[in-house]
Amino acid sequence: MNLTNCCINPWLVQKKALIKTRPVLEKATVELYNSLSPGDETTMVFADLGCSSGPNTLLVVSEVMSTLRACTLQEIAPCNDFNLVFRSLEQQLPSFVPEENKDESVGLSCYVAGLPGSFYTRLFPNHSVHLFHSSCSLMWRSKVPGDLSNGSHQNEENIYIGKTTTPTVVALFKEQFQKDFKLFLTLRYKELVSGGRMVLTFLGRKGEEMLMHGEVSSMWELLAKALQSLVQMGRVEKAKLMSFNLPYYAPSVNEVNELIMEDHHFSIDDINVFESNWDPYDDSDSDVVLDCASSGKNVANKSIRAVMEPLIVEHFGEAILDELFMVFASMVSKHLEIMKAKYPVIVVSLKKTMH
Repeated sequence: MNLTNCCINPWLVQKKALIKTRPVLEKATVELYNSLSPGDETTMVFADLGCSSGPNTLLVVSEVMSTLRACTLQEIAPCNDFNLVFRSLEQQLPSFVPEENKDESVGLSCYVAGLPGSFYTRLFPNHSVHLFHSSCSLMWRSKVPGDLSNGSHQNEENIYIGKTTTPTVVALFKEQFQKDFKLFLTLRYKELVSGGRMVLTFLGRKGEEMLMHGEVSSMWELLAKALQSLVQMGRVEKAKLMSFNLPYYAPSVNEVNELIMEDHHFSIDDINVFESNWDPYDDSDSDVVLDCASSGKNVANKSIRAVMEPLIVEHFGEAILDELFMVFASMVSKHLEIMKAKYPVIVVSLKKTMH
């Protein structure tokens, strides 16, 4: 299945989050620049971690470079680990790299590199990165909790935390998040220079009550119901659904705050939550969805399918894709008739502590 045929713009949700958090990134960049020693020939390393394939990574790079130009910094080396970035780079290159006949002291020299690997492993040498950025990534776990993947516990017909998920299984998801997030903080602490910064944006939840898990949980419950309908039609084996769980966890702001404070590696400059409509093409602030059928298709086929297709294909096979997301779109449309759905998005700006 060619993903581009079914997803017109799979990066739009993330792009809107990037634009929303622009002031936080700009503030972190300026403060980082101001902390550098005056007059030094400085190469600043900026790394974007996570789900930025294509133009969104370059949007972030452009924002950082624009801020640094205003600060008259001479060099920056952004890094990204998605191959699609390099196919987008050719169009953007003139704005990043000064022409040979121009005075390089006027602009910024930009060196772009790609580094494959999971951000739950070491990626860079000690004290080598000035600024980390990650958008719409850290709600994804390094793996499905072990006791779910090996069958020790069952999540019934849920694929994430749903209304029928037992407290034991909820605890497994939460424990995996805690392990992964602490590991992420420890790894980035080692890689950042003294006074280095991180700006992280990821889906979360507004409340503390786990089973009132907000609209992120509702999204995955609807996808689980769509899979259940295919089981009832004989298109998917029940055992396949029972063994499918997402490597995912949407934390609350308090959970994030507590883990950062316990870790002692970073101080929090800023942490807050904003909301983004499920439908990436809906920019209105209205509480009413005007065309639920259209929005349902946008959510299912132009947003969630881009995220879920590789996981669905790996576990269930490619044959069910079109049917699954047609059913899912219909269920999302009916959900939007009852209420307009939004994702809570957490943005946190961190500074490496001095020990």
